[in-house]
Amino acid sequence: MDAYGVVLCGGRGSRLRPLSYYIPKPMVPIGRRERPLLEYILRLMAFHGLKDVLLLVGYKGNQIRNYFRDGSFLGLKLSYAYDDKDFPGTGGAILNALRLGLLPEDSTILIYYGDILSDINLEEMLKAHRSSGAVATLAVSTNYRLPVSVAELNEDRIVRFEEKPALRLPVGIGILAVEGETLQHIANLHKKGHDLDLMRDFIPYLIERGMPLKAYITDAFWYDIGSLEKYEKLDHDDVERRFAFLFRDRGQV
Repeated sequence: MDAYGVVLCGGRGSRLRPLSYYIPKPMVPIGRRERPLLEYILRLMAFHGLKDVLLLVGYKGNQIRNYFRDGSFLGLKLSYAYDDKDFPGTGGAILNALRLGLLPEDSTILIYYGDILSDINLEEMLKAHRSSGAVATLAVSTNYRLPVSVAELNEDRIVRFEEKPALRLPVGIGILAVEGETLQHIANLHKKGHDLDLMRDFIPYLIERGMPLKAYITDAFWYDIGSLEKYEKLDHDDVERRFAFLFRDRGQV
C-alpha cells in the first residue's frame, strides 16, 4: 500500500502511573499473550498493507526500540525519531520529523495515536480518504458512551437520568490520514517550546482555512488505554478473540 505509517509514542503516560514509572505507555501488556499495545497497532498496520512505519518516541523510548528493532519480525520497516524539547506535543513531534526529513511529502501519511487499541480497517479508511480528495480524513466513531451519569434538570428537579448514555455525536478515535504536503502547515502553528497538538491545533487550523477534511465513520472496536482506570477495565479475553486474526496469519498462537 502506498502510504506511510506514523505512530505517536511520546508522552510520559502520567495517567497510567504506576505502570508508566517502569514502561512507556505504548508498551503496556495487552491480552492473555501480554504483548505490548504497540505490537497490536503495528500488526494491524502490517495486516492492512503498510510497509514503512515511523515511531515517534520519547519517554523511555529505548524500551520501544529494543523490543521492535527494525520491525522485520512484523513484516515492517521501522524507523525512529526521538522527541525534541523544542517541539513538544503530538503536532510538535510531527513537525520535528518533517524537519529531519523523515516524512515523505508526496505520500499519504497514516497517523495513529499510540494509546488506542482498535481493529479498524485501515485499508478501507485509506481508500476512502484518497477517493474523497480531502487533505485529511479523521476516523470517527458514533458509538461512544460517556463514562458518567447524565441528569436532565428542570431547575433543580431531575426529570431524566441515564447511566453512561451514548454521546450521539461522532468522536475522533486518534487515527488520521493526511497528505504529506498538508503536514507542512504545522510549521505555521509552531512557537518554540510551546505544546502543539494535532487534534486541538492542527485540525481546527485546516478547517478555518477551508481545506477539505472528511470523516471516516466507523463502527469498529476501539479503546483508549490512556489511563490506569481504562487499562484495568480492559477485557483481555475479549482482546484475544477480537485480535486473533493479527497473530493467526503468521502462524502464531
